[in-house]
Order: sequence, then structure tokens, then C-alpha cells
Amino acid sequence: MADRIIPFNPCAATDLPKVITTRTRTLTPDEYTQLLAQIPPRFTVMVMTVIETGMRWGELVALRPRHVDTEARAVTVQDTIVEVSTKDSPTGCRMIVKRYPKDDEPRTVTVSQDLIDALLVRIDDLGLGPDDLLFPSRETAGGTPLSRGTFNTRYWRPAVQRSGIDFPARMHDRRHAHASWLLAGGADLLSVMERMGHAQIQTTQTYLHTLDDADQRALAAFHATRARARASR
Repeated sequence: MADRIIPFNPCAATDLPKVITTRTRTLTPDEYTQLLAQIPPRFTVMVMTVIETGMRWGELVALRPRHVDTEARAVTVQDTIVEVSTKDSPTGCRMIVKRYPKDDEPRTVTVSQDLIDALLVRIDDLGLGPDDLLFPSRETAGGTPLSRGTFNTRYWRPAVQRSGIDFPARMHDRRHAHASWLLAGGADLLSVMERMGHAQIQTTQTYLHTLDDADQRALAAFHATRARARASR
């Protein structure tokens, strides 16, 4: 059809089999605490950053001190790093820095003062300049990007096993947990969508029911709103 060899799609009227959607399992706040205690100290701030910002891996490892705004207590997602095989790389390098993340535009995420303080301590301890990577492969200024595969194999999976969590949590599940916790806590879909850098709100909606007590929290929010309305009469 794209090449205009045929005028219509013969599969257009085909009925596809139904796909049963399984419920997504995500980290609870208690499991996060368990897991964080098992993460090697050099990666503690990095994992804290993921859970509080919901960044993708490429956005996380591309962070630099100049992206941290201490006055506004915010972090700007401005770059992303894509890991490719050297044979497929246009530059011959495994790590390629792209100017913008997946959604093709920078976004600013507000964070806690605790995270800002932890990032500042890290910047000071490593002597990082404005353009150095915050989470390089080696704990040194001017370091190279950290490989996702290396981190997963050497540090993340062993930490998950030691923590006793009953499902194979991925590093990417930190991003899922961020969105799920926000929604369970009452944040609106649009705000979470912007914070996550989703292009479509339908993507954000998939996180609505990932925590075990999400339905109970929703019911509690319903009754709280109803009680306020009654009290104002």
C-alpha cells in the first residue's frame, strides 16, 4: 500500500484474537526501601534520582550538574544517551549523546530538597564540572557513560536477589513505580504525563491500577471528597 502497488489493505477486515491483559506488577514503597538498602553506595543517589523523577535510563546517565537547579529544586531532562553496537554506530562509539530525550523536548521535574542535597554532595565529592556526567561508569570527573547492561548484571540484579523481592524487578520498574505512586497519591493524569515525558495520555493511564491498594485509595479519595461537600453545606 505504501508503494501504491495495491489499492487497499486486504487484511483490514480481519478480526484479531483477543489479548488478555495481565496486571502489571510494580514496586511498592516498602519494597523500594528494601531494595535501596542493597544497592552499592556509589549508586544510591542514582537510584534515588530514578524513583523521584521517573527518568528513562538514557536520560538518567546523560544528567550533568548544569541540569540541576538548586534554587528551583528541579532537574531538567535535556539530553539522552543511546547505547548501540559499534558496528551500527555512525560515529564508531557505543554511546551516542542526543540533544533531546525520547519525546523530542526537554522537561523540568521538581524534586525534593533531600535529593538536591544528595546530588550536591556527589558533585562536590567527585569534583564534577558543569558538563561532567553525574553518574559515569567510574567515580571520577570527566567519566564516560555507564552501560545499562553492566549496571544490570553486576549491581542491579544481585541487589534485587538480596532484597528478597518476590518478582524480577527491572531498573525500568523504578520509572513505573514513580508514575504509579504519583497516581495512587492523587496526582492528576496530565501532571504525571508531563513529568514522565509521555507523548500520549493513554500511556500514563496504564499505571493507574498497578499498586495493590490503588482501588482502596481511589475509594478513600471518593469518600473524602464527598465528606468535604457535606461539611460545606
